[in-house]
Amino acid sequence: DHAVVVTNTSLNATAEARRKSLGSVGIKVDAWTGPTLTAIYEQMPAQVPTTYKLRDYQAAAASKVESDLVAKGRALLVLATGLGKTVVGGEVIRRHLEVHPGAQVLVVAHMKELVEQLEKALWRHLDKDIPTQVLSGDSKPSAFTGVTVATVDSVLGLVRTGWRPSLIMIDETHHVGETGMFAQLLDLCEDSQQFGVTATPWRGDKFDITARFGQPSYSLGIAEGMAAGYLVKVDYRMFVDDLDWDFVRSMSEHGYSIKELNKALFLPQRDDEIVDQLREAWRDIADPRAIVFCQTIEHAERMATLLAGSDQSWRRAAYLHSGLSRQQRQVLLNAFRLGRVPIITCVDVFNEGVDVPDVNLIAFLRVTHSRRIFVQQLGRGLRLREGKDSLKVLDFVTDVRRVAAGLDLKRSLAAIRGGDIEELALPLAGGSQINFSDETAGSLLDYWIQDAADLETAADEVRLQFPTAAGID
Repeated sequence: DHAVVVTNTSLNATAEARRKSLGSVGIKVDAWTGPTLTAIYEQMPAQVPTTYKLRDYQAAAASKVESDLVAKGRALLVLATGLGKTVVGGEVIRRHLEVHPGAQVLVVAHMKELVEQLEKALWRHLDKDIPTQVLSGDSKPSAFTGVTVATVDSVLGLVRTGWRPSLIMIDETHHVGETGMFAQLLDLCEDSQQFGVTATPWRGDKFDITARFGQPSYSLGIAEGMAAGYLVKVDYRMFVDDLDWDFVRSMSEHGYSIKELNKALFLPQRDDEIVDQLREAWRDIADPRAIVFCQTIEHAERMATLLAGSDQSWRRAAYLHSGLSRQQRQVLLNAFRLGRVPIITCVDVFNEGVDVPDVNLIAFLRVTHSRRIFVQQLGRGLRLREGKDSLKVLDFVTDVRRVAAGLDLKRSLAAIRGGDIEELALPLAGGSQINFSDETAGSLLDYWIQDAADLETAADEVRLQFPTAAGID
């Protein structure tokens, strides 16, 4: 093995001297300069060699999106994390350029890290003669032919100068609001075909993205993906051991807001109890790789320190959050992917656009519930990987909406299996299981939560009425 330094011009004197110095001590470093890259390019086949083949549902999704774009000029793709929404988006772009040679395509994301990742992901869908470029605060290309992958704030300025693509793909479409930069961009490009891709079509405000893109052209959720074997099976355990039963007995007939209910119903578990449960799950997994979602940056840092001192296997536990520099985050992510850091505590860094398919253990530590964030975070561990057949989830519940999310997923899996949707004791589709650490508490909560899907998306101030606690011992 040896290293390669690459430049599209030539090495300067300092770099060349360093290369020769390393070579003198046995470290071989090749130099690929402009002429070398040109020769390599000319020898490459027209398309990037790949053994990848679209799954049946991905091909069907691309055809549905393509059909809606032709018929209506707008389309929406909803695929759970791990099912390949970027793959489908790339196929739609490939087909568009095949029909419209020389067309200009725009792919937009809300953050710079996603833009760079998206450009690389699209390469395998495009002929080598189709140029791609990144437009962001750090990168200002001189031409915009082929496919431009851009942050929304950067491309908005370009569009205001009169540039118009023929096709626009919006990644993580739930960021599109009724107003704001995405809305301005799409309004200015109203004559362009536009489609959005997302795993989580819900927003925190009242705006419905279908008002912009229409009803989903194709949709496949977590439960369907698990049942079909396109996502790993999940072993999901909700820890509700510390329910305040006195509160249940005496107060359940009154109306409470979700915020009031959470505060009164759930007694927080101590950190050392959480560590014990995490250790037990860790030892049941071959080659464990874990993400621990925390409440705050301070919480993530504290838990990383606690974990590092609690078990020899966790001595390299690290925290990852937005307070770290981009370079620090990238170094940690690479170490995590390579297994050098086996467990990471974080707040929200893993919510969008981070691909870590080796993850086989996720813990939610007293996190506030959001349907969108729940699906994003759970999705971090659902990707298939050779040697990985399941994801273990530990959820230390402090929000009744999280219970609703688990029950809703459990009902969906039970329904897909073909049994009675309410027979939650049945084995679930795809071999998954969703259980409560205290099944008595689980049964009670299931009785309470009659419409899990509605409760899951309710706001903090919504007031709830539950059945009385009659018959509870």
